[in-house]
Amino acid sequence: MLWSLLKVLLFVVIIALITFGAGALIDTQGGMRVTVGGWEMTLGPLQAVIAILILLAALWLVAKLVGLLVAVFRFLKGDETAISRYFDRNRERKGYEALAEGIMALAGGESRLALARAQKAEKYLDRPELTTLLVAQAAEQVGDTARATSSYKALLHNPKSRYVAIVGLLNQKLAEGDTDTALKLAEKAFALKPKNKDIQDVLLKLQADHKDWKGARATLGAKRKAGELPNDVYRRRDAVLALQEAAVVMDENAPIEAREAAIEANKLSPDLIPAAVMAARSYILKGEKRAAARVLKKAWEAQPHPDLAAAFAEIEPEETPDRRIKRFRDLASLKPDSDESKMMMAELHIAAEDFPGARRALGDLASTHPTARSIALMAAIERGEGADEAVVRGWLARALTAPRGPQWCCDKCQAIHAQWAPICDNCGGFDTLSWREPVEGTGPSATGTELLPLLVGLPRGEDSPAAQDGETIDLEAVARSAN
Repeated sequence: MLWSLLKVLLFVVIIALITFGAGALIDTQGGMRVTVGGWEMTLGPLQAVIAILILLAALWLVAKLVGLLVAVFRFLKGDETAISRYFDRNRERKGYEALAEGIMALAGGESRLALARAQKAEKYLDRPELTTLLVAQAAEQVGDTARATSSYKALLHNPKSRYVAIVGLLNQKLAEGDTDTALKLAEKAFALKPKNKDIQDVLLKLQADHKDWKGARATLGAKRKAGELPNDVYRRRDAVLALQEAAVVMDENAPIEAREAAIEANKLSPDLIPAAVMAARSYILKGEKRAAARVLKKAWEAQPHPDLAAAFAEIEPEETPDRRIKRFRDLASLKPDSDESKMMMAELHIAAEDFPGARRALGDLASTHPTARSIALMAAIERGEGADEAVVRGWLARALTAPRGPQWCCDKCQAIHAQWAPICDNCGGFDTLSWREPVEGTGPSATGTELLPLLVGLPRGEDSPAAQDGETIDLEAVARSAN
């Protein structure tokens, strides 16, 4: 609306200026005398301006006629396309001008203007790989999905524009959430240009989402061949995909193939904790206990983890608590200063009811690096040694608000996961989960009501005096009153 008003005002101003200029020329004295072949003419200022404009138009027309005559002459000499090229030259000029204007409008976010210029260019140019593509992109910006889709499909028939058309349709399907069709389109685009980094990344993510681990490994290999991945990163990610292959095979009740795939994953990346656990269990099923222990020790040396300790216990499931402590000392000695080694040995001593030994194994970890697990272990040690109930409750109260310690955290979005996975459920990042403490730990609530069960106590038993008198403690009511 505002632009239309401005155009009207501009037109009025131009007309006013022309009228003013014509009036000024009429009022001007003097003129221009022209003598041609004995003819003499005297022109006033306004007449002189009009004559000059007519002369320029005549020269332009003569130039066009000369060009047409040259084209006709060439046609008569045998150039069959001379006349058509003469007329097409003007069409091409108009077409490319409209195309340039459309591209600039598209880049500037003027979608409707870009679509109009694209349609105009389409009339003048026989270059569908350019004009149809501009129409498709402009239609996408306008929101005309149907027109954009039909334009991309039209581009599929031209070998020069087939890849661009597939990518356009792929982006549409991704925006619609149709990942099944998007996967097929990504595979076609990858077949046309296997070295394109963006297509490699899109295809790899879609294959991982669809659990096509074999195809994902092939795509990952193409990324390495294209120089997009360093060898160490490639080995790590290939191990992740091999591990998922092993998990799928195990789900399909094919233990021999599962063992081989799990062992392969561990060899590709020995520090990958889930791969080490699965490989160790595969060795245990084969009866190769030493190989299982070797795999777990190597992974523990890289990074201690509770799942490694659990798999290490499965090597000798029937051993006594004392023999287990002795066997686990070799594992803990690989990383004696790690928190996981200390808590693991403390748990083993608690299981053997050696509470002083558990206290020595845990050391001052509950004070120097308190976590819910280390504080809970301290509470168990205090109770095992016969400490007062108030002391045990004090440790448990601290455990409620203490950080949980290391967890599987996404390095990209910081989301926390209960189990390791190759893809982050929150941001979709591939191989972004690492075993570490979250950036922000949990803390007490504003009211502190999570401590009430420990401060007030549990409901009194039937043998207590209060219970005999019919008195009970309603912890939920106390919590509501506190809030």
